[in-house]
Amino acid sequence: QVRLVESGGGLVQPGGSLRLSCAASGRIFSAYAMGWYRQAPGKERELVAYLTNGGSTRYANSVKGRFTISRDNAKNTVYLQMNSLKTEDTAVYYCRYDYDDGNYWGQGTQVTVSS
Repeated sequence: QVRLVESGGGLVQPGGSLRLSCAASGRIFSAYAMGWYRQAPGKERELVAYLTNGGSTRYANSVKGRFTISRDNAKNTVYLQMNSLKTEDTAVYYCRYDYDDGNYWGQGTQVTVSS
């Protein structure tokens, strides 16, 4: 089993920054990739940033140049650094770990960008 716990969300003004964390426990070492997703009210959940074990990354076009995904293996934690936040970044953010036999989601953390 895998347990993922997100933290770091909150209320921030446009142009501000937040860093989300996803702490993992369980059989984390067999994951081949991890990612951050978000879901805004009335919208589908979408990929924000993706990181493979090999170090490859992929970002949604809407966040390229503003968001950065990274990991700290010693802390079993994946991060999402979000800069230059916009009101349209408001959503619940989820992390996900991908395995050969499926994937696991965290419970989500709310990010609200508003003046």
